[in-house]
Amino acid sequence: MSERSEGEDGNVLRSKRDATRYQILAEIAERQPAVSQREIADAIGVTSQAVSNYLRDLVEQEYVRKHGRGRYEVTKQGVDWLICRTDELREFVQHVSDDIVGGVEVETAIAAADVSEGDAVSLSMREGALHATPGRSGSTTAVAVTDADEGTDVGVTDFEGVLDYDLGKVTAISVPAVREGGSGAVESAVVADCADSHDLLAVAGTEALAAARTAELDPDVRFGTVEAVREAATKGLDVLLVAVTDELTAHTDALREQNVRYEVIDVRA
Repeated sequence: MSERSEGEDGNVLRSKRDATRYQILAEIAERQPAVSQREIADAIGVTSQAVSNYLRDLVEQEYVRKHGRGRYEVTKQGVDWLICRTDELREFVQHVSDDIVGGVEVETAIAAADVSEGDAVSLSMREGALHATPGRSGSTTAVAVTDADEGTDVGVTDFEGVLDYDLGKVTAISVPAVREGGSGAVESAVVADCADSHDLLAVAGTEALAAARTAELDPDVRFGTVEAVREAATKGLDVLLVAVTDELTAHTDALREQNVRYEVIDVRA
């Protein structure tokens, strides 16, 4: 392998020149052998002339081999250089993730009253969202890392204690496909009664939406995906899920995995 270029010190992020060389080599490796300097320039945000200059240097250093106009190939030396720099980048990203970002965990809460950066707050789960109340009166406390007015979002960190709240439950109503009766096969009055005792109404499927509207209900979640329903329940909300029959299994499987209570009720007319 050829000698390192001037300024190269083992971390591609420390040299703008090496960072650009890295990007160009990666673009060539992806596009070879037919490589447009304009495409590379557009992809990495530099001028075509800059790409041309870098390519000339890379050819001279035997990182790239040129095969006529617009045809380039990354050499073994170039591949080795890319692999080495990629390993260094991977180690650096891991360090940032584990030692820097991972070491400063910040969550977002709703300020229950005005909060200033550095204030101690007590945390609670209400209406499916984390709330921060000034003071240390609760069983779970943290420290605010931002200022916030009442009702706005605030960053919190340095958690102490365990946040104690009950998971929500899911009541699922199965609506048959339209060819099997659709929303017309569902007892609307029962759907409406069920909605009164739940925090959230989610529908999944067109027949389910029709069943909710027939019961004169306005869904809180128009597209009741597995992730949305499960997230709501794990945040303490009781969810009424009105779903087309063939979508129901995916929901119940996900709820079981998260140990979320659920029941499926029959409301066919």
